[in-house]
Amino acid sequence: MADGFRAIRISKTENGQQVELARIDEQDLMDGDVVVNVAYSTINYKDGLAISGSAPIVRKWPMIAGIDLAGTVKRSAHAGFANGDKVVLNGFGLSESHFGGLAEVARVKGDWLVRLPEGVSTRQAMGIGTAGYTAMLCVMALEDLGVQPDAGEVLVTGASGGVGGVAIALLARLGFRVTASTGRVAESEYLKDLGAAAVIDRAELATAARPLEKERWAAAVDCVGGQTLASVLARVRYGGVVAACGLAQSSDLPTTVLPFILRGVTLVGVDSVMAPLNKRRRAWDRLAADLDVSKLESMTRTVPLAEAPQAARDIIDGKVRGRVIVDVRA
Repeated sequence: MADGFRAIRISKTENGQQVELARIDEQDLMDGDVVVNVAYSTINYKDGLAISGSAPIVRKWPMIAGIDLAGTVKRSAHAGFANGDKVVLNGFGLSESHFGGLAEVARVKGDWLVRLPEGVSTRQAMGIGTAGYTAMLCVMALEDLGVQPDAGEVLVTGASGGVGGVAIALLARLGFRVTASTGRVAESEYLKDLGAAAVIDRAELATAARPLEKERWAAAVDCVGGQTLASVLARVRYGGVVAACGLAQSSDLPTTVLPFILRGVTLVGVDSVMAPLNKRRRAWDRLAADLDVSKLESMTRTVPLAEAPQAARDIIDGKVRGRVIVDVRA
């Protein structure tokens, strides 16, 4: 048997970048005080950008891909973790400046890790992944700014994606009436099974709106940015809140100050990469309590490590519904 362990490695070449299933020695891993035997990783939109080369995500070369991991502590020099602990890691520069989670072994900083809540398996943790963890941060942002189920409907854009699907499931279980916006209206039944009360075509929000349109939603979780976010802001009710966490459509925001100064709308940015540990722990505890596991299972599929690069390309091409779990041991 060959030495080392398997990993998805991205290398820079004269023609762009090369993605391969490589064999890595543990001694070649980056610095960290905790070594994790990775059980599962996942494919998020950001993984798609990194692996496809569609955006300059990778900052150091070569790089092991994967912004998420879940597994068991193999060795620890960190006071907060012991051998055998089940842990999850989202972001903190994985797949950008530090070797990521699409590998059988990872060495990371213990200050980045969260111990998995009771009842959440490593597989479920990657069914959630950065996408689901971000969705929970968005829900928390709405709640922290006073949005309650009796305020009115909540819109979720990019609803067929990972963030959108988990956001729908969470909001519906918490008692909110949810409208899902998607470019794949054929997925309407799937979105309604997750908890959406109504589904609209994203085309309704894709064209330039007046600075203020008829008030419609009490709040929104926006995963796509661009004109869609501008159109959402123009339609949010007085005092409403929009949690913005993505740019699948565009990083531009062609809007005016009018929704903010005439309707008191709040636009809150949600960052998952460098969120402090207290917020991360709170989010994972809430996911353990508020996410219906059966809904999670309905939006996930599992692929072996060797198929992760293709899944990453598929997510950029809009071919992925929900969540992709990567079994790094398969």
